[in-house]
Amino acid sequence: MIEVTLSYDLLPNVDMNAYKEWVKKTVETMVKQPGVMEFRAHRNAFLLTTPQIRACTVWRSMEDWAKFEQGEVWHSIAAGFRGFGTNFKVELWGPSPLVAEPVRPPK
Repeated sequence: MIEVTLSYDLLPNVDMNAYKEWVKKTVETMVKQPGVMEFRAHRNAFLLTTPQIRACTVWRSMEDWAKFEQGEVWHSIAAGFRGFGTNFKVELWGPSPLVAEPVRPPK
């Protein structure tokens, strides 16, 4: 399992209605991709700092992500970002060899 995080800042004076519609379509598209297990989105709690937005997609494997990343859907999504954001950063994260599963406090 790997996590792909995408962080970016919204452009000043972005059309929020158009952005909301684009996000809705993008999330619907992402969760239909082969190998996607989960999609999460976050905003920076300190709204005046960067990045403002972070999205995380959990994939079954690096191979699933690689197939997606090389395909037309990803290139279309990436092109769409240009109309709404700047300072894009994509990171791929895998499990730690020391703590491979989440650890939660006892109940």
